[in-house]
Amino acid sequence: MTNRDNKGRHLGLWGATGVGVGAIVGGGILALSGAAYAATGPSAVLAFALNGVIALLTALSFAEMASKFPESGGTYTFAKKVLSVDSAFMVGWVVWFASIVAAVLYAFGFSYFFLVMLAEIWSGATGQVTPDWTGPRVILVVAVVTTTLLTVLLLRSPRSGGAFANFGKVLVFIILILGGFWAWTQETPSDVWTRLTPFFSEGGIGLIQAMGFTFIALQGFDLIAAVGGEVRQPSRNIPRAMLMSLGIALAIYLPLLVVIAVVGVSGETKIFELANENSEDLMAVAAERFLGPFGYWLVIIAAVLSMFSALQANMFAASRIANAMARDRNLPAFMAQVSQGSGTPKWAIFVTSLLMIGLLTLLPDVSSAGAASSLIFLLTFALAHWAAIRIRQRSHAQPPPFRTPWFPGVPMLGGVSCLALAIFQGIAVPSAGLISTAWLAIGLGLFLAIFARRARVKDATSAALEPELLRLRGESPLVLTPIANPRSVQALLSIAHALVPPAIGRVVALTVARHGDRSGSANETSSIDRSQEVMGEVLRSSGQTGEPIEVMTTLASDPMVEIARVARLHQCQTVLIGMGELTEQPQTSTLETLFASLASDLVVLRVPNDWSLNVANKILVPVAGRGGHDHLLARFLGSLTRENQCHVTFMHVANPGEGRKQRGRIERQLSRLADDILLGQSEVLVVESEDPVARIARELEHYDLTILGMQRDSSGMRVLSDFMRTLAGKTADPLVVISSKRPNVSHVS
Repeated sequence: MTNRDNKGRHLGLWGATGVGVGAIVGGGILALSGAAYAATGPSAVLAFALNGVIALLTALSFAEMASKFPESGGTYTFAKKVLSVDSAFMVGWVVWFASIVAAVLYAFGFSYFFLVMLAEIWSGATGQVTPDWTGPRVILVVAVVTTTLLTVLLLRSPRSGGAFANFGKVLVFIILILGGFWAWTQETPSDVWTRLTPFFSEGGIGLIQAMGFTFIALQGFDLIAAVGGEVRQPSRNIPRAMLMSLGIALAIYLPLLVVIAVVGVSGETKIFELANENSEDLMAVAAERFLGPFGYWLVIIAAVLSMFSALQANMFAASRIANAMARDRNLPAFMAQVSQGSGTPKWAIFVTSLLMIGLLTLLPDVSSAGAASSLIFLLTFALAHWAAIRIRQRSHAQPPPFRTPWFPGVPMLGGVSCLALAIFQGIAVPSAGLISTAWLAIGLGLFLAIFARRARVKDATSAALEPELLRLRGESPLVLTPIANPRSVQALLSIAHALVPPAIGRVVALTVARHGDRSGSANETSSIDRSQEVMGEVLRSSGQTGEPIEVMTTLASDPMVEIARVARLHQCQTVLIGMGELTEQPQTSTLETLFASLASDLVVLRVPNDWSLNVANKILVPVAGRGGHDHLLARFLGSLTRENQCHVTFMHVANPGEGRKQRGRIERQLSRLADDILLGQSEVLVVESEDPVARIARELEHYDLTILGMQRDSSGMRVLSDFMRTLAGKTADPLVVISSKRPNVSHVS
């Protein structure tokens, strides 16, 4: 791993484990053990154990994906590797929401138990808290203040914090467990048997209900993947941290649940009866019965520490999910900024905290929102299992460093289990499904209205710079390159191989010979002979470069119609055409007939015969209107910068009459475009001239390659505009003309 990769990685094994422990241990069992015992009796222990098995299966899938993609973002990051940018946005959108809601629930929980602790200290008696201390308004104020203070802490330090709270709550739970087993020694075997009978108080249905209610108590290991970009030696530490945090949680939960069922009740009372009477504070009531007031205080302290650490862990992870989405332009770009001083994603933390405070203040039904959070996590966990299978199957060249055992059985079983629990959750709490659907609808509207264009452009660049993404998404793009001149083979194939790396897609070189085109003149080469000459040059070039290529020769009366037919037949992503001149008039242009019949992206190359991509170090991109080519431009420039160290200039020629405000707006637009498309070196140039063609022609002399966007006429057909023809006539410098098959809103002229 390079120094650049290590930059910002400050969490070691124990730091990463602390994120998981902080999110999992304590809060869930304290809040949900009462509901579990009420639903199924002593078999709540089995419900947690079975949930632990499902969580372990899920953690293995997460660990495998996180070891291959050690980036922050968690489920969102994994989704964008195998899904379209649109689908990945929806996954990230709901996971961000679910993490925020989980943090809101823990903020309320911390506030409640903190106030209970203060009231107990103030009154000097246990179990006698007045409503004045724990009224809704007081709880809300404390929750908002705590969230604000944690926001300040997260802004100041890149670490999740919470080490003291984690240590404290684990120690308290260990004391509770040891105290419970000590009390157990005072009981007779018959008393223990009586209290554990019936083991299934509500039968198998009750067990399933308890599993559905409590699976969220084991959620939190996934947050380690959400902060994966900040973990040192991620392929080693992330899988270990996930399994360790889950193991620590189960090592505490299962013994604690057993002792609560055995010694947390007295006389003939059953645990499910006590749970029905004290569902919210069952742990505290039960601990007081076998350890006295000391046990009650242990639970209160554990609750305060657990809720605080879980709140901090979820805020930490949610901000990293938002930051990852913003880097991909699936959220506002300013949220991708990282503070130079602290190294924290300041705006992502700030926006996440604002949403939390808004939900704390406005959320009318906290329990339904919590159920929606649980439903979302279960659905995304099922998706994560599916993604793990896809990634393993499509990663032949670079398999994940950590690999799930018994593949694909483990992710298949885990995915089916998560999906089944999600279905139960949706049926048991219908409002959870409604809330999730409403949030999805809001996200879809925002994405299509605000984020879609920039996100798709950014995704095209990412796929060009990291071609393995195409393989992981099951894509095998094909570039069709019709070649008529043997001397243009080198230039065309260098561009074609840049657009589609041979290990991912295919490049097909096509020659079309005319039917009956055999001249009687000995000085004139027949069309078929020319095709053979072209194919020979293609094969020689492929042998010299080592780049594999497919060759195809066809016979047709009209080469342009034949090119369009082959492109449709093979569903080509891109058609790359080389031509000597771009100055032919529209009414005589057979090329425009071809352009109109192509459903593929189109790249037209006009360069000298001896030109090679290796010399394209300085690239000029004139930008004027809204031609609809940003997506293709991003893919093309991303491919070029992957192959070469290029410097790209985005240039706009402004009318001298345009004011400073208008020029400033244009510069900001160009800067955003450059930022979305290029990760490397680029600049923005805005100049004034009454003759844009002449000004651009003068500028071309300083660049190795110029990229222009092809315009469309009023009917949407691709045309070689007068501007382009005039510019091409004024210079012999290398030109590329691009035209996207999708008429997206764009800026490239």
